[in-house]
Amino acid sequence: MQKNSSIKISHTGSYLPSNIVSNKKLSESVDTSDEWIYSHTGIKERHFVTDECASDLAINAIKSMQCDLSDIDGIIVATATPDFNGFPSTACIISEKLKMSSVNTAFDLAAGCSGFIYALETARALILSGTCNKMIVVGTEVLSKVIDFDDRNTCVLFGDGAGCVLVEKGDCILNSILGCANDGADKLYISRNNHIHMNGRAVYTFAVKAITDTIKEICEKNNLSLEDIDYIIPHQANSRIIKAASQRLKIDESKFFLNLDKTANTSAASIPIALDELNSSGVLKDGDNVIFVGFGAGLTYGGNYIKWKN
Repeated sequence: MQKNSSIKISHTGSYLPSNIVSNKKLSESVDTSDEWIYSHTGIKERHFVTDECASDLAINAIKSMQCDLSDIDGIIVATATPDFNGFPSTACIISEKLKMSSVNTAFDLAAGCSGFIYALETARALILSGTCNKMIVVGTEVLSKVIDFDDRNTCVLFGDGAGCVLVEKGDCILNSILGCANDGADKLYISRNNHIHMNGRAVYTFAVKAITDTIKEICEKNNLSLEDIDYIIPHQANSRIIKAASQRLKIDESKFFLNLDKTANTSAASIPIALDELNSSGVLKDGDNVIFVGFGAGLTYGGNYIKWKN
C-alpha cells in the first residue's frame, strides 16, 4: 500500500471517570456476585460518571494527549450516548468548549461498539481527499446512563470512558475492513425507554465469528501471517469472546491486549482507551503490526491494520 493512501496516529489519549464501581459494590444493589461477574466476563470493576456527559469525558481525553490543537480542522465522535439525542453533535460541543476555531468538520458517528473503527476509516478518507489535514477521532460513552439495573445480565457489563487519537497524513494506518450483518438490528439496541437490551447468545456467536473472520481477512489483504501480528487490540467486551476467538485462530490469547478487567465494556471508547494504555506503556515499537478489531450494535463489525510509527 502506498504511503499516500495512509495516515498516521501521532498522539493517543484517554480518560476514565474517578468513580470506580467494583463488582462487590455493584452486587450490593444487583442480584449478582464478584465471582459470577468475573468468571463470566473477565470484568473486575468499571468507571461510572457522576455528573459528567460524553463531551466532558472526550475533552479530558483530548487534553491528556498534550498536543497543539490550534491547527486541528476536524473532529469525529463515535458514541452511542451523545450529549443530546438528535442535535447538536457532541463533536460540535467539544469544538466549542475547547475553543477550536480551526475546526471546519465536526460530526458524530453511530456504529455501536464498532464506532471507533468506522470513525478512524472515515477520518482517513477525509484526510486523503483533502477535506481535512488533522483530525481528532474520539470514542466516548456514558453507558451508565442507559443501563437497566434491573437486568443483571447486561448491567454488569458496561462502563464509562473516552479515548482518542490525533490523525494526519503519514504511513501508519494502511487499510480497514468495515462490515454489517444486515440481520441483527434487534440483537443489541437502546430502547425507547433509554435502556440497553441485548440478546447475549446471539451477540456472542456473532462476535467470535466477526473477530476471527476480520483478522484473517486483514492478514490476507496485507500478505501477513498471524505470526506477523504483534498486537491485536479488540473491542473490550468479554474475555470469553477473546478466548474463543484466539482458540479458533490457533494463536496465543496473550496476543490480544485486554484491559476490560479495569474498564468493562465502554463501547466505542474501548479500543482507543486500550490503545492509549498500550502506547503509554512504551511497548509499541516502530514497525509493529497492530490490528484493531471490533463488533457492535447493528450488528456491525470491522478492523483497522496499522504499521505502528512512534
